[in-house]
Amino acid sequence: MRRFILAITGASGVCYGKRLFDYLQSRAELHVVLSERGAELCNIELDIGSGYFARENVTVYKNSKMNSPIASGSFPVDGMAIVPASMGTIGRIAGGVSSSLIERAADVMLKEKKKLVLVPRETPLSAIHLKNLLALDQAGAVILPASPAFYQGPKTVDDLVDFVVARILSQLGVEHDLLPPYRP
Repeated sequence: MRRFILAITGASGVCYGKRLFDYLQSRAELHVVLSERGAELCNIELDIGSGYFARENVTVYKNSKMNSPIASGSFPVDGMAIVPASMGTIGRIAGGVSSSLIERAADVMLKEKKKLVLVPRETPLSAIHLKNLLALDQAGAVILPASPAFYQGPKTVDDLVDFVVARILSQLGVEHDLLPPYRP
């Protein structure tokens, strides 16, 4: 069974992280970390608590628990997605600052040359945001903004969310049926 880390940070758009979790939780071993603000937004935007993520094949960590297994390069993992990724989290990762488990796990992904998918949802982007995103791209991260397309003819908000989640799954190398192949 494949093993992934999912982090949810304090940017609006936690629906993307929840949908990714829902899709992967029966298909992979998941290691989940919510920032304090990420947990707050799960409650505000989706009316779910952090207990939602306590499932079979899922280990949930406190973001303050820096001695967790996912903080080590020796922990075997297939990739990590931060969905959504706040600009504060992105800035700290880009600067090499690991003051939380999410930041440390992301740092480990970069140093071990493993797949790290960052899903920023902020708009507009400042020059500082762009510099941090460029630095992370150059370090090997995948920058995947939460920007759904419309060519697939979405009918619902869930269709728009599934578009972004399908792109994340593709970057993680996970086959899925969330998005039909593009047909012009």
